[in-house]
Amino acid sequence: MTAFLTETARQPQWSASSERSLPTELTALARPAGYSSRSMAKARILIVEDDASLAEVLEYNLSQEGYDVQVARDGQMGLREIRLRCPDLVVLDLMLPMIEGLEVCRLLRADPATAGLLVLMLTARSEESDELVGFSVGADDYVTKPFSVKVLLQRINALLRRKEQGTGDRDVIVSQGIMIDRRRHRATAGDRPLDLTPSEFGLLTALVRQPGRAFSRAELIDVALGDDAIVLERTIDVHIRALRKKMGRYADLVQTVRGIGYRLRDPADITSM
Repeated sequence: MTAFLTETARQPQWSASSERSLPTELTALARPAGYSSRSMAKARILIVEDDASLAEVLEYNLSQEGYDVQVARDGQMGLREIRLRCPDLVVLDLMLPMIEGLEVCRLLRADPATAGLLVLMLTARSEESDELVGFSVGADDYVTKPFSVKVLLQRINALLRRKEQGTGDRDVIVSQGIMIDRRRHRATAGDRPLDLTPSEFGLLTALVRQPGRAFSRAELIDVALGDDAIVLERTIDVHIRALRKKMGRYADLVQTVRGIGYRLRDPADITSM
């Protein structure tokens, strides 16, 4: 148990080394502090994870949070359960038997019936290129091992909250007063339309799509501007300055992450104040 709980926060933390030592009695796991049932807590969540110990931990904690939880052990079973049960969100492992997670995500996005399904990708891989591949096939968020259950719950809650607020439509994204309409290529801050260049629009879309996630400058070049863009990393700073100026009183939403890059302020930071 000590290998599974962080010493400082006392929150469950998963790592590859804890896989073999994980105890079977999961009832002793502390429920992450600071959580209470919400109206969205009845959402249906499917965990697609072949590691039985990790799947059991996630199922226990998500059930304690009030979610309706099901588990699938491989990609093929996951696709079948998704089509049978129509979950609100899928926690999808990258490395799966039968059909790998990336292919599962591609198939979901290619099917109109599941194209709007929320997908949180879960994997032991942590390289930036792996995250970018996950996002490129349509993952809504990406969590790497080791991770704390508290953080995972926060990310799940944030995704479902954005869906409740109308951001489940993949063409329209809304966060903290910023609205992005990708089909019409329009952005607004409050009620005021923003006159953005294509680069600024791409940057803001990437940030609004995942509030709280810190993007490196290299990631923003790839995700927002395209991997074939010939852009120096510091050029992103110029785009961000111009973007902030156009956002007016909403400019503070775009935060600088020292030594890394930029992020859109996490709504949870406001509620925790």
